[in-house]
Amino acid sequence: MAPKRILVGQIGAAHGIRGDVRVKSFTEPPEAIADYGPLASEDAAFALTVERLRPADTVLIVKFREVADRNRAEELNGTRLFVDRDALPAPEDEETFYQADLIGLRAEGADGTLYGTILAVPDFGAGDLLEIQPAAGSTVYLPFTKAFAPVVDVAGGRVVIEPPEGLFAGATPDDEAAAAAEASGGPEGVEAGSLKRRPGRRRKGRKAAGDAAGPATGPSNAAGGSEP
Repeated sequence: MAPKRILVGQIGAAHGIRGDVRVKSFTEPPEAIADYGPLASEDAAFALTVERLRPADTVLIVKFREVADRNRAEELNGTRLFVDRDALPAPEDEETFYQADLIGLRAEGADGTLYGTILAVPDFGAGDLLEIQPAAGSTVYLPFTKAFAPVVDVAGGRVVIEPPEGLFAGATPDDEAAAAAEASGGPEGVEAGSLKRRPGRRRKGRKAAGDAAGPATGPSNAAGGSEP
């Protein structure tokens, strides 16, 4: 199996005449984008090495060793930058996880019931959520807390969940659909970033979420996925 690739940044407009570019970093902290070695383009046709960087508002101003002038910098506008998952350091403790490791895991009950597959870990402002795709029906959201997700078994490919009653009503998968959901993996190129599972308290229902989703990154912060 090819290693999972992680999206760590996206190049924006050129900055100045010496090849500097604006980069939207999806790491936490943003400057950590320089810690993972060469950053590959989406098609792996070339790699760029950070020579220096500095923060500027919501982006970084980056000079890549391989970019010598503004013409080349302008050609790179929109380029997404990736590293292999293996290049990321281990999470800081047992309650901290990379969202890339959660996406694609099975969401199961304690009795082995397959509820669906984790598609994303958004944060709409009230904390990290697990977005779960059942085999049938629309996605549902579950707070990423120890109360609702007591077991995170990345090696085993699953998260054991305790959903509120009725959350998956009408979305119980049949055997064929369950097999398809279990076989589906997470998308290649998800954003980098770690998140910490909160202790939390059980709620009677799920919290309403907004329309726009964004990746959860950092131990307690969210980093947007918009273009620089």
